[in-house]
Amino acid sequence: MGFSERQALMLEEMGIRVWTRAEVAAPVEAVAEAAPEPAPAPVQARAPAPIPAPAPAPRAPAARPPAIEVVARGDRPTGTETMDWPALREAVAGCTACGLCQGRTQTVFGVGNERAHWMVVGEAPGEQEDRQGEPFVGKSGQLLDNMLRALGLTRDEAGPERQVYIANTVKCRPPGNRNPEPQELSQCEPFLMRQIALVQPRVILAMGRFAVQSLLRSNEPIGRLRGRVHSYQGVPLVVTYHPAYLLRNPEDKGRAWDDLCLAREVLAPEG
Repeated sequence: MGFSERQALMLEEMGIRVWTRAEVAAPVEAVAEAAPEPAPAPVQARAPAPIPAPAPAPRAPAARPPAIEVVARGDRPTGTETMDWPALREAVAGCTACGLCQGRTQTVFGVGNERAHWMVVGEAPGEQEDRQGEPFVGKSGQLLDNMLRALGLTRDEAGPERQVYIANTVKCRPPGNRNPEPQELSQCEPFLMRQIALVQPRVILAMGRFAVQSLLRSNEPIGRLRGRVHSYQGVPLVVTYHPAYLLRNPEDKGRAWDDLCLAREVLAPEG
């Protein structure tokens, strides 16, 4: 296959040598010219005894990979179903039930009014949440604040009808902001369940795939679950997109606003 001059230059820039036909033929012709004339057939003689091949040198043992330090994990705190707020916060802060405890700066417990009418449940802390110890900070948090403000809600100090309570399904940041794994979600689930039981919200706003699937025990995508009111242990639950997703897909902000309006309608009879 021939190459143009431009293609050859590009290949050379990539470290690939392009041989011309002349360059390939030259070594072949040189070998043909230097080849000696065939020698006369040798006189048949008795073949010498074969020389035994030397024994192969012993193989060096393969290097062992460095040992991986394993941090001991503890059990998940028991009795969460009877804990009050201080005991639950302490249990979360000291939890070592899964590997996420190894890389966290601090746990991200939750913020807001402890008897809020609205409870917002997100997925897992990110880097900034891990640093500040608060869910939904940074650009995602700013977008969430704007969404709440449009409904007359806030995360700042206010009465339970206006100040929401915000928590995550996972209380420690997964490395590199990866998705939480099923075992990690399972270990943290009792903490979130107790938070919901203590808050006793009138409506839950589940934001993001992992929050939705954990609370509803469903593998359905958000697009199929949103638009109607679900129930979590008797509490109305509305599904919507995570603010981080909306920052990447702003065309879905209108749908998220519809979801918030649906949640507001749930509370309309009670004010």
